[in-house]
Order: sequence, then structure tokens, then C-alpha cells
Amino acid sequence: MQEKIAELRRRRAVNALGGGAEKQEKHRQSGRLTARERVAALVDADSFEEVGQFATHRATLFGMADKVFAADGVITGAASVGGRLVHLASQDFTVAGGSAGETHSIKVAEIMQSSLKTGSPFVFINDSGGARVQEGIASLSGYGKVFHANVLLSGAVPQISLICGPCAGGAAYSPALTDFIIQTRQAQMFITGPQVIKQVTGESVTAEELGGPDAHMVHSGVIHFIADDDQHAIALCRKLLAFLPANNLEDPPLVEGDYLIEANPLLETLLPEESKQGYDVRTVIAAIVDEADFLEVQAGHAMNIVVGFARVCGASVGIVANQPSVKAGVLDIDASTKAARFIRFCNAFNIPLVTFVDVPGFMPGVEQEYGGIIRHGAKLLFAYSSATVPKITIILRKSYGGAYLAMCGKDLDADRVFAWPTAEIAVMGAEGAAEIVFRKEIGEAANPEQRRAELIASYRETFSNPYVAAEQRLVDAVIEPALTRQHIAQALEYLRIKRVPRPHKKHGLIPL
Repeated sequence: MQEKIAELRRRRAVNALGGGAEKQEKHRQSGRLTARERVAALVDADSFEEVGQFATHRATLFGMADKVFAADGVITGAASVGGRLVHLASQDFTVAGGSAGETHSIKVAEIMQSSLKTGSPFVFINDSGGARVQEGIASLSGYGKVFHANVLLSGAVPQISLICGPCAGGAAYSPALTDFIIQTRQAQMFITGPQVIKQVTGESVTAEELGGPDAHMVHSGVIHFIADDDQHAIALCRKLLAFLPANNLEDPPLVEGDYLIEANPLLETLLPEESKQGYDVRTVIAAIVDEADFLEVQAGHAMNIVVGFARVCGASVGIVANQPSVKAGVLDIDASTKAARFIRFCNAFNIPLVTFVDVPGFMPGVEQEYGGIIRHGAKLLFAYSSATVPKITIILRKSYGGAYLAMCGKDLDADRVFAWPTAEIAVMGAEGAAEIVFRKEIGEAANPEQRRAELIASYRETFSNPYVAAEQRLVDAVIEPALTRQHIAQALEYLRIKRVPRPHKKHGLIPL
């Protein structure tokens, strides 16, 4: 018995130290937390219950005979975050570089299955050199099990990936299958590294340029948040979880919020007098949501549209808004895809959608057409049309053409459409419409420029104002900007029990 106790203590010591004290200290000196430190920082104090602590795979290939990897390089278990259950996995880079062998991946897949069984979010902290080459194809089989589990969890429980170190090769596909990715400044993520690219294509690129957080935020759109360091990533993860329900069968958490909905005069002053002048739509959002607290998602990608989470009277909402200060808020390929994915997530997890509209249309140009703006724009139409959560739309200023529909117009089954008096709702802008409708009259005028200006003003006043749309029941009410929060809060309350029948089918076919 004493021998068994001694062996248990020895194994506990090995697993607690991971790759050993020296490797742990070296890891800290690089500016990163250890795997267990990350877990401790994320979860509530004394709530972590580890699963599979003594699971190991004894490598027998390539001169590594009988070598035991502590916890097989990944820590898995359950804990509470903000008082709510989560399941998580944290890769340990100090153990064989955090490489994913068969047992390593099976541990991750099994804890994901526990997440699905209990209806609780799954958090995966990535810090791995990739597949464990010593195990050969068994390591690839392990990856496959994780990918399959990612897909089973998708739409059932929220999945969040933290990239806190290297994430290369096939390992990058697991984060890509999750709902949100938080990448630290110290981390890189790519399928093929700089050396392979140099050999195959002749291109020279650094690891940071190829797979750093700026590359994936600005260019690829793969990640959703950039964190300064591990602690910041963990803080972002905790904040994000606080907006989300535990699973698709629950409503988002209702917290003690700001229940004041009186008029806010600031909203009367935020739009410029000149309709072509840009402004930051986030100032409008901040003036409406609780405590001006808005968690923007993918803030550095497709910045002509803004998406993120906020609360209204303590209830979580998903915000989608055109950004007039970037490309005049026009919808292009990246903006359409960014918004569509966010809308699909909110719908899967019962989060109401609030849309702020100021859009001049879809981006014109050969590059956009060749790039598939038709297909990508259709994603936005599909996402809004298929969403069954409460959908509230506020038209702030411009709402033209197909983009009027794509930003959740009434005909895409918006539950409430409100318009500010500054709204312009039309097939196209007054300038373009006047050129088409009054081309002959302008050409024959003694002073064409003056006549053009007069006709543009007349068209805008007659056809583009929100009262025309309201007469046709495409706008429910033209509201004072100062009362926007009140109207949103009331609509959310009335729509709380919304139920939408849908035809029986496996799923719709979004134009991917």
C-alpha cells in the first residue's frame, strides 16, 4: 500500500510540473503562462476538476522508447467560470512541445463530449508544436476525432479557442471549427510554415507576417480578438462567455443591467448635417446599450461593418451595424461574410439581433464581381432570412437598393423596423436616380447643374424619406433618435416569447 501511495504522489508531482520546473520557468520567461496557470486564471477559484490527469502514451518509436509524457501534454477537465459550468482543455508546451499524439487528442475529444452531454461551453487553450511525429498516423487519427467533436458541438454549445502559442498544420483546423478565436501577440497560426512556403513557392515570409494576429485579423479574417498576452486573452474569454448562454436550448444570461430607458438627447447630435459625411457608428451603439459596454468582434477585419455583443436592460443582444466612416459603410465581400457568420451564431444561441443601417449599397467593381460578391452577399440575405430570433432594425440614414434588403429589411422578416427622420430609403441615392429619371429634363435645361440640384432635392423629399416606406408598411414607425433605446427595449420585451414555425427539413443550403 505504501508503495502505491508513493507512486501516486510521484505521478502527481510529474503532472503538476508538466515538462519539469526548468521548462516551466523558461516558458514563463517567454512572457507566457504555463498550461495550469492559464487554467487557474480562467476558472473560478478551487473549481477545477481535472479529468485524465494520469493518461499517458508511451512512445516506442524513433529512439523514444518507454518515454512517459506528463498528462500526455494536455490538461482537461471541468470548472466554473463566473459561476457557470464550462469544460476545457489546455495544451502544455513544456511536455514534448505540446505535441498532439493519439492519447492527447482522445483526451480533448472526450472532454468535448462531456461538454455536449452537460450542455456547457467548451474552451480550448492552444499551445502546440503540432502533431506528434513519433506516433505516426495515430496522431492524425487523433486530430480527426477532435475535428469531428468540434462539428458535433457546433450550434449546440459555444466553443472558444485561445491561441497562446504555436498552432501549426492540421492543429489550426480545430480553432477554425470553433465559434470564436482569441489570439495573443506571442502566438502564430498557419497551415504551412515559412520554410515550407519558401521551398514550394519561393516566397519569403516571417512566421509573424504569415500567422501573427494582425495577419489573421486584417487579411484572413480567421480570428475574432487580439489579446496583448495570456492574461488579456483569458479576460476576453471570460467577458465573452458572460454574454452567451450555456447551450442552444437556453436563453442568454440576464444580468443586473441598466433599466433606465429615458430619452438620450446625445443621439440627436451624432449624425452629420451632410449626408455624405462619415461618422463612427460605435458612438450611436454606445449611446443606446447598457453602460456604453460593447464587445466588438473582429474589430480589425472588414471594418465597413461592425458586429459584437452588448446588453439592453441586462439582456444580451447581437449588434450588426454599417460603419459610414469606412468605405461609406458599403457592403463588400468581406463585410457580407463577417456579418453573416455573426448572425448565424446569434441565431443558433437565441441572441436577439439589433441592426443599425446606414448603407449606400453593395461595393461595385470588377474585383468584387470576380470575387463573388453575388454569392457572398447572398450569405447575408440567407443569414437574416433564416434567423428566428427577435430581429430589430433601425435605419439611421441611407438604405439603398439590395443593401436595404440585406441589412434586414421588413421583407426579410424583421420583427420591428424603426427609422430616424434622417433615413433615406430608396432603390438608389437621389443623385443617381435623378440622373436616370430626369436625364432629358436636365439636358434640356438652361442651367443643367442648377436644375440637377433642384431635381435631386425634389426626388429625395418625395421618394427617399422614411414616411414613404412607412406608408407602405415597410417601416413600423419613424422615431425620434433620442428615444431609440426605449423603442428597442420595448420591442425586445414584446418579442421575448417569439416563436417561428419553419418547414421541416434537415437544413437550408447557405451559399458558402
